[in-house]
Amino acid sequence: MGENIYIFMIVALAILAITDLVVGVSNDAVNFLNSAIGSKAISFKTVMIVASLGIAFGAMSSSGMMEVARKGIFNPTEFVFEEIMFIFMAVMITDILLLDFFNTLGMPTSTTVSIVFELLGAAVAISLVKIVGIDGSFSDLTNYINTEKATQIILGILLSVFIAFTIGAIVQFVSRVLISFKYDNRPKYVEAVFGGLAISAIVYFILVKGLKSAAVFDEGLTEFVYTSPILFLLGNFVVWTLLSWLVATFLKWNIYTVVIVLGTFALAMAFAGNDLVNFIGVPIAALQSFQDWQGSGIPASEFNMKGLTAAVRTPTLLLLLSGAVMVITLWFSSKAKSVVKTSVDLARQDEGEERFQPNFLSRQIVKLTVTAFEGFSTVFPPKLKAKIDQQFEVPYAYVPKSKLQDMPAFDLVRAAVNLMVASVLISIATSMKLPLSTTYVTFMVAMGTSLADRAWGAESAVYRVAGVLNVIGGWFFTAFSAFTAAAIIAYILHLGGFIALVILLVIAAVLLLRNYMAHNKKTKEIKAEDSLRRAESSSIQGVIEESADTISNMIQRSNKIYTGAINGLAKHDLDALKKNNKGVSKMSKEIEGLQNNIFYFIKNLDESSVGGASNFYISLLGHLQDLSQSLEYISKVGYKHVNNNHKKLKYNQIKELKDLDQHLETLFNDTSETFANRSFERVGKMLASKNRYFELVDRKIEKQVARTRTEESSPKNTTLYFSLLTESKDLVKAAMNLLELYYTEHDSSVAPARIEKD
Repeated sequence: MGENIYIFMIVALAILAITDLVVGVSNDAVNFLNSAIGSKAISFKTVMIVASLGIAFGAMSSSGMMEVARKGIFNPTEFVFEEIMFIFMAVMITDILLLDFFNTLGMPTSTTVSIVFELLGAAVAISLVKIVGIDGSFSDLTNYINTEKATQIILGILLSVFIAFTIGAIVQFVSRVLISFKYDNRPKYVEAVFGGLAISAIVYFILVKGLKSAAVFDEGLTEFVYTSPILFLLGNFVVWTLLSWLVATFLKWNIYTVVIVLGTFALAMAFAGNDLVNFIGVPIAALQSFQDWQGSGIPASEFNMKGLTAAVRTPTLLLLLSGAVMVITLWFSSKAKSVVKTSVDLARQDEGEERFQPNFLSRQIVKLTVTAFEGFSTVFPPKLKAKIDQQFEVPYAYVPKSKLQDMPAFDLVRAAVNLMVASVLISIATSMKLPLSTTYVTFMVAMGTSLADRAWGAESAVYRVAGVLNVIGGWFFTAFSAFTAAAIIAYILHLGGFIALVILLVIAAVLLLRNYMAHNKKTKEIKAEDSLRRAESSSIQGVIEESADTISNMIQRSNKIYTGAINGLAKHDLDALKKNNKGVSKMSKEIEGLQNNIFYFIKNLDESSVGGASNFYISLLGHLQDLSQSLEYISKVGYKHVNNNHKKLKYNQIKELKDLDQHLETLFNDTSETFANRSFERVGKMLASKNRYFELVDRKIEKQVARTRTEESSPKNTTLYFSLLTESKDLVKAAMNLLELYYTEHDSSVAPARIEKD
């Protein structure tokens, strides 16, 4: 390959580095944002400013040492320049696609693990090519690869999961027992001691992890921190406890909020100072390799890469530019918010919509845990148990689900414990050179504190455990897929050279663009989603008024779904029917969500409205469910019929169904319009037409009976047609029941005086 090809590769790597910064920040933002955002200790804007300052300071104070490519993942002296460039290109392409995939799913993963296993996979692929070329054996792979590193990383994942979860749960339990949920009522010295412990831990974390390679402090101080950590921490504890007491007593500052702000800054700074090289380290190593080779006069296929064994320092300007890209991404990335939301939702104190569905493993874990806890609790004296339970009583009893989004996901104490424990564990791991992942530690600490805080109750435990299992499974998938994909891409580059590189870059660009557009579309759909609204009013009149919009929405969507089912059957269009099924399923889940909200709805009612409003709302949901079930049945039997390749409906059958569809469309449009515009004076007239719709369906049933006796030859068609007609009759009945409910419950000044007779 000529020099121009490698210049092209360097430019491509530079573009990939910027892209990797964007997808990397989107994934790692969860490390330092989840506690502050979940607790709502400070405004979202302030959280972002604090995190941005932490990133900017971390990027500026970073030594920029390009550690990854020289950590012993592979031995550079065994490779030539051409092979090294293939490895680096494979790593960057894989890293961007893998992290973007996890971001799109809203799942946090480790950028460190991904980059290490990508380097390992790509290096193994090229090494095997070299071994085969010299007729070597598989055992020769140890000359090229440090297999111990992969084992160390896998052990690091397991350690991160177990240690972080356990320590987080223990510290949160002790903190809650001592402080309780009513922390504002505790003496100031309790707040001061907690502040002293937490701030000491975070300061130690900043010095050991955040600024471990920066020449910001005097060497004597840095050496003292490393050689006498216990003495340093004790001194800090005394100073910060005293300061916390003074600040809390005289300035009336909330120390828990101070801890959260400082912890967010510290983790953001450590992220930028240390994880930055995960994104730009490989391109910088590629640039240095190119510079070493360029003036050598040796062909790329022969130039040995022993120069890579030396340290690679990133220019300060590149660090600043990288920091700027990270800050901009933090502010504008919707995927970063999606990843943070996953962590916050799994940790929230209250009930709510659960993203993950329970599975066999999560159910068994919950059952075993409940059994173990019940057995363990018998050991405690009843008085002590009652005292502990008292400390876990939340200051509010029930909050309507509709208002949960305005409530913090968890309180200030838990958020502060999250940041304190994560800081301590990462600091200890760094000082002991243990390969713990920052993402894994922060996430599992948050999950451990959630469990200890009794956030995973009987109502939500199976969902939350399933979510945690999904995330942990994703972490192992990261390692496996990073290794495999990088190895395949490296081999393709070895075979195809420049042409393969261009094709792979185009494919990567298309996939990134597709994911970006799909995510944007999904975000817009969620924002503009025509979802059913939960009742929030506390009076019967308010509930009746609010529910009118729900009925209008439901009827409008029912009309669309029914028409879709009939048209899909008429055209024998399986894809259209499948899409229609999804629409029905979505509506059914929304109605289920409304039913799950009944508990909170009743709790929120005024005393004077409890009987009337609750009866009205329960009846309303029953009729909505009847409507949904009829549509679900119509949609499913149509899909099943077409999917099984049964005979198409006959022309007369389709014609009659279309006629019925037009009549129902009139009913649905009138009903939707009546509720949307609050034109309740029309209700009586619409109810009077009920028998006309029933008679219409009955006539069509009679026609099909006559056809069955004479010309019909398909049992499946007959079954389908009768099913559609009888379920359509139930659909009309459900719609009329909604009208009757409003006719009887709505204010007499709005409702008509009487129902017109046929």
